[in-house]
Amino acid sequence: MSGTYDVIIIGTGPGGYVAAIRAAQLGLSVLCLDRRAVLGGTCLNVGCIPSKALLQSTHKYHAASHDYADHGIKIGGLEVDLELMMERKNSVVGQTTKGIEYLFRKNKIAFIQASARIIDGHSVEATYLDSNESGKVETFTAKEIIIATGSQPIVMPGVEVDGKIVVTSTEALELSSVPRHLVVVGGGYIGLEIGSIWRRLGARVTVVEFKSRIAEALDHDLSRALAKELTAQGMEFLLNSRVEKILIQNGAASLTVIPTEGGEPILLEADVVLISMGRRPSTAGLGLESLGMVMDSRGTIEVDDQYRTHIPSIRAIGDVIAGPMLAHKASEEGIAVAELIAGRHGHVNYDAIPAVVYTSPEVASVGRTEEQLIAENIDYKFGRIPFTASGRARANGNTVGFVKILADARTDRILGAHIIGEDAGGMIAELVLAMEFGATSEDLARTCHAHPTLNETVMEAALAVEQRAIHF
Repeated sequence: MSGTYDVIIIGTGPGGYVAAIRAAQLGLSVLCLDRRAVLGGTCLNVGCIPSKALLQSTHKYHAASHDYADHGIKIGGLEVDLELMMERKNSVVGQTTKGIEYLFRKNKIAFIQASARIIDGHSVEATYLDSNESGKVETFTAKEIIIATGSQPIVMPGVEVDGKIVVTSTEALELSSVPRHLVVVGGGYIGLEIGSIWRRLGARVTVVEFKSRIAEALDHDLSRALAKELTAQGMEFLLNSRVEKILIQNGAASLTVIPTEGGEPILLEADVVLISMGRRPSTAGLGLESLGMVMDSRGTIEVDDQYRTHIPSIRAIGDVIAGPMLAHKASEEGIAVAELIAGRHGHVNYDAIPAVVYTSPEVASVGRTEEQLIAENIDYKFGRIPFTASGRARANGNTVGFVKILADARTDRILGAHIIGEDAGGMIAELVLAMEFGATSEDLARTCHAHPTLNETVMEAALAVEQRAIHF
């Protein structure tokens, strides 16, 4: 294997592997290093893909248990084979990661399973971790180095994650039985999704959230609506609360929860506790401190508008830099950085990065929230249409949720869009595209939408911005 490349990429998650493929397409020689033997990083192996596979399986089970009868479909003797469900999830993960392996071979991208330490602006020391050459140390050089090592869960100080009773999202997707009581510490996207999985399978789920509402980054209308729907599904929420202590004894966990606004401590007993307090950049062990790398206290690397660190030949993308920790954000940055290195124009529009919560109902958002517009003193107008106004939603038997569009009061340009409802994650793409091209609510309102579709509700919400919705 040659020791010199155009680009060395550390990390093969959605940022790293996409950067590698695009760089190879542009004629650059690429070496990727990753501690995992399997490509795809956290997202493909223990995050986005396995969680969505389980969400889909449990959604089908819940629908068969609660919804099919309304459609005249009667099912008897329904039961869950959790082992088979997990096997399907693992199969989906395997198929996806093998697809990345194929793309690496197709694009002639070199890969080594190794830990990496950056020596200087052009040199990386790789310590092999694969079984054939474990422990072997080799130094590679490149014109450019990209750090794309992703992030890892934040854990509570003084609390040991044993992977059985106290778990992170990784272990929570591998449980061998349905918990009797799952306590989720943190009411963000990840905790809500995983909590939904086990709630659908019969677990009691309690979410402890320090803030006054769940998924606080969402527009307030979405956050409230999501909390209402998840509560109706049986999830319990302790808001304005913090976990002070977790005691493990007799194969279970005892939690002491303190209300932040005063009051008596609440004691919870759980057989599984999911620590879901957010994530932090995985930058330790790369030798960045010895390079004088500019980072904040969390390990977030400071970069310029071309993803260059203070050492111009070292760039960083994805979860290790500022911005939302989203796989598709990292992928967009991966494409941009590869094009910049190749001398082309690479750009990411951070005002048009969608975010999706894959609960049921799904929640999707892009652009500014109403609170942000108020805080920024931007004069805006909005349209909001519930799915009860949609013929397709009624035909589907699922009218939960709404579409909300925020537009500049003067220019009518769309500033943000927020959806809660069936297939919100798919529907948001139309609004992302609209924002990417600087569309107005009028543009969207005058775009013909097929009938009957859920996306007609997007058009109606755009019409509602000017108080001229047809079906509501």
